[in-house]
Amino acid sequence: MTIAIPGFDYQRVTVEDDVTLNVAVGGTGTPIVLLHGFPQTHVMWRHVAVDLAADHTVICPDLRGYGASDKPAARDGDGGTYAKRTMATDVVTLVGKLGHQRFALAGHDRGALVAIRAGLDHPATVTHLAILDVLPTLDMWDVLHGSSAAVAFHLYLMAQPPGLPEQMISASADAFFGYFLDGWARNPRAIPADLRAEYLKASREAVPSIVADYRASAGIDVEHDRADRAAGNRLAMPVTVVQQDWGAALGYDAAALWRSWAVDLEHRTTSAGHFMAEEAPDEVVTTLRALLAR
Repeated sequence: MTIAIPGFDYQRVTVEDDVTLNVAVGGTGTPIVLLHGFPQTHVMWRHVAVDLAADHTVICPDLRGYGASDKPAARDGDGGTYAKRTMATDVVTLVGKLGHQRFALAGHDRGALVAIRAGLDHPATVTHLAILDVLPTLDMWDVLHGSSAAVAFHLYLMAQPPGLPEQMISASADAFFGYFLDGWARNPRAIPADLRAEYLKASREAVPSIVADYRASAGIDVEHDRADRAAGNRLAMPVTVVQQDWGAALGYDAAALWRSWAVDLEHRTTSAGHFMAEEAPDEVVTTLRALLAR
């Protein structure tokens, strides 16, 4: 890791016998955890984290399988190594070891899926929940259909059995991950060249674990979501969702989907691109501070 969040301290925290996470911690006050997305690391939160650290303890880990965190080999069979339930437990364990029993949680992209699962599995621990630019896993698969699903080709590729996806992506890793960094940003200058290079390096060194993360979202994560829906489980804490207007693009009502999961919901769209914490950090900070005040 060559790029760090300014003013933050770094440490490694063991969350499971064979898994240690890299985490940046800064500020003082009530804790908020920020979880990164694909194909990035915790550094995507650098602008937001520094602002929030003025009056909060801000905790920014690399998820298991990403960045400088450990990348355990996926177990055969059930996909549990990279299930969002497992990754959410990582986060709760990590924050507990840092001395906090309750915390606010914000996630982007893959980190948002982990955050949703943490909110469902640990409702007494997560006080507030912010979700940036995803749908819950079960709904994500349900809204993808026909030719419009081509926008999510990577989901289908990485859902395939082990072997071919890893080989294909590893053979052209920089082109694969760079496609998303370049194509999903409305303001390419938001990710400077040195950071883009670091994201690419971190991703090409983590191809098996990244694919395992996505593969879990086509299997065990769907099972967990279905079980929660059948049981009527919902997110009980205040929830804010900020998304690009994917509902209009793909023909569904995003706010209605979210209302089925969240008791206390604020949902809105943004004009920023997918990497909104880097493209529009002031907007994200304002959103998070408003959520924390609820």
